[in-house]
Amino acid sequence: MRPKYILSFIIIFIVVLFSCNQTPDNKKETKNQVQQSEQKFINTIETHLNAVTNRDLETLKRTMSPKGNMQLILPGTEIINTVDGFMDYHKEWFSDDSWTFETKILNTEIGETMGMVITEIIYREPERNGGPYFNRMIVSYDLKKIEGEWYIIKDHASSIEKSTDKN
Repeated sequence: MRPKYILSFIIIFIVVLFSCNQTPDNKKETKNQVQQSEQKFINTIETHLNAVTNRDLETLKRTMSPKGNMQLILPGTEIINTVDGFMDYHKEWFSDDSWTFETKILNTEIGETMGMVITEIIYREPERNGGPYFNRMIVSYDLKKIEGEWYIIKDHASSIEKSTDKN
């Protein structure tokens, strides 16, 4: 082999060897970034659910998309398609302080920029039409990562069982 080719071969070999040694650290950083993103996702949904439970409009709004896009889908109502509409709905709802709201996260699916959460929620009122009322729901939430932070962009509730259901 000519010295020129030998030198080129050695340089290529060193570059390949050096890049192979760097790969585990890069993967470790990526794994750490994924874990941090997943924790932010969980923090966002927990903050959101706690804000509803505590009727905290200010905190609730911080979990919503800064771009104003939001879909609220509830049984028996038309879709609300904006953060402002979502907040107006909740402002009216929160004015009644007699209800309680218990939440449990059932599962999550978290991607790089989109994720979803399935929750079980039990809504209770001490009195409705002469007796206690409850509504056990499954609620799905879609979250979107915007500029490195997670925000709620969809809330879709389905009633599973209500105290007013006929047996």
